[in-house]
This record gives sequence, C-alpha cells and structure tokens, in this order.
Amino acid sequence: MQFVDNTNLIVRAGDGGKGVVSFRREKYIPRGGPDGGNGGKGGSIYFVGDDHLNTLLDYKYRSVYKATTGVGGKGKCRNGSNGEDVILPVPLGTLVHNVETQEILGELLKDGDKLLVAHGGNGGLGNAAFKSSVNRAPTQSTPGSSGETRNLYLELRLITDAALVGLPNAGKSSLLGVMSAARPKVADYPFTTLTPHPGIVNIGLSVDEKPFVITDIPGILEGAAEGHGLGITFLRHIKRSLLLLHVVDLTSDDIVKDVEIFNKELKNFSSEMVTMPKWLLGNKADLLEEEELAEKTAVLRELNSEVFIVSAKEKQGLKTVSRSTREFLDILEEKKATTEHIEITDTIQADTIQDTGQTLASKTSDKSVI
Repeated sequence: MQFVDNTNLIVRAGDGGKGVVSFRREKYIPRGGPDGGNGGKGGSIYFVGDDHLNTLLDYKYRSVYKATTGVGGKGKCRNGSNGEDVILPVPLGTLVHNVETQEILGELLKDGDKLLVAHGGNGGLGNAAFKSSVNRAPTQSTPGSSGETRNLYLELRLITDAALVGLPNAGKSSLLGVMSAARPKVADYPFTTLTPHPGIVNIGLSVDEKPFVITDIPGILEGAAEGHGLGITFLRHIKRSLLLLHVVDLTSDDIVKDVEIFNKELKNFSSEMVTMPKWLLGNKADLLEEEELAEKTAVLRELNSEVFIVSAKEKQGLKTVSRSTREFLDILEEKKATTEHIEITDTIQADTIQDTGQTLASKTSDKSVI
C-alpha cells in the first residue's frame, strides 16, 4: 500500500432546508391558521480517528467531500428531515489545518476521537414559527443558512513507541525485520526505505509484557532540514515517538561525525527534538574485530550514556534492546498515570474547598439575616 502522510481537501457541509409558508385548509375549519414547518439542518462533516489506518491514501485521489442539504419544511407543521452527516476516518496522529486561517483545527490521537470540521447550516423557519397574538396569519418564512466550506490540509504524524533513526544504510530496516514481523525492503544501497514502516515488537518479552510499536524512519542526510535527500518529509514523524533509537553503522570511518550530523539535523528541524530520549545502537558488530569493536563502543559511550551493541545479521543484542525499551516505556506510563492521579486529586480537593467555602458563606449570611 502506498504511504501518504499529507494531502489537501475541501469539505462542504450541507445547507439548511428552507422554511415553508402554509395555512391549514380543512372542511369546517375556517381560518385554520399557519402550519408551515421548519427546514431540516444540513449535514455536518467530521473526522474520526481509526487505529486500523496508517495512511491518508484514500484522500489523495478524492479532494472534495460534501454533506447533504436539509429538506425543506412542509405543511401541517411538518419539519424537514436533517441532512446526513459525513464521517471521514483518518489514521491516529492526523493533524487538521485550516489553509485559509493557518490554524490547527484539531488532532486525532485515539481510536474513536471525533472532530467537527464543517458545521451544517441551520434550517429555516416556517410561517408557523412567526405566529403571535398580534400576527395571527404570518406570511413570512426564512431560508436555511449555508453550511461551512473549508479548505483543509491533513498532516499525518505517526504515533509510535520507538523510532529507528539514523543515516542511510545504517541497517535500520534490517533491525526492524528481525525484531518484528514487519518485512521492509532491505538492500545494500542507501535509501532502500522511502516511507516509514511500523512493526510490533515482542522479541525478548515475556507473555505478560505488552508488545510495543517500533517504526523505521527513512535515512536522514546531512542538510535534510534544508531539503536535501528526502528532506524534512519524514522528520515530523519522529516528534510522536517516545524514544529515539539512533542506529549507528559501526563500520563507518567516523562514527562521531555520523552521530553529530544526525543531532545537527534534529536541532535544525526542531530544537524540542534535541531533548527527546535517545539511545545509540551500534549496528553491524559482526563485521568488526574485537579490539576495534571495543574502541568504537567506548567512543559511543562518550557520546551517550545509553549504548547498545547489536547485529541484525547475527541477531545479537536485540533482546536486550527490546527489554530495555519495554522497561523505559513502562516507566513513562507509570509517571503519566501518577501525574493524572495527582491532577484529579487536586481538582477534587479544589472543588471540595470551594463547596465548603460556599456552604460556610451561606451559613454566615443566614445568621446575619437573623
């Protein structure tokens, strides 16, 4: 399946149905009075997060989506039916931008998240709505209001637990292939990976431990933040990652320069990304002699406190990386749960104090009246 992570589209909500002018006409009932019904509401357009999707491909070949118009009112005070809403499923991690105002309308991060992007028009009023004591036979009605039309830009930022990043040909796809059931393209030349590839990792984990998602990000060249190579096309996907696994080719002549190039590109793209948790994975350890491997391992440890020496070909050190990643993610989840618990507790305490203060104030007020 083709991977598409950004696209433009136009959404048009339905117009409201018009109100109708009608009077009751029945035998033996003179001056039956107004009975014109209201028009129905136009259909709205929503985006909904769907965890079964991982691309915006469906919106590449169709760029306009319209909701149906509300039905006009009828006599006998019958209101028109509402237009049908349009529900557009998108992958988790999708940001919706308003092209005209340059604002972000929202993002969908969880399965089932719903975002209203175009509000349907309200139905018009029939003449029955204008009946009053001084206007017993109104002849006016109103048309329905127009539905919203918006020019949108959709941007997908993949949500992943860990991201395999680094320079081209470092062996990221090979690592993904042996650590998960994913089957990315692997070859002995740079840029074999042209799109992000996610995979579910359970290697080295016990039955009780939760698998995690790891994504292979295409290689980053020097000057990527300025548009070289694949440019910043896929750098934005790294932002959603909880952990960066920087894969370093141990057979490189200058591994320090390789690490510095990648760090520089991260900083140029976004200063926030420099502070993201990052581990170094020295790959292709099977191609080095023990003495050279020990020297380069020492060099990497000077650059980062978390260093893992691995070999995708020999499947060396992969279980350690997997277990360490799972432990890191568990710690993050515990911190998040603790923070949420503290916030909820603080809210409850604040509400209790406020309610108590209001009660005391009320009693004091009552006593002063007496």
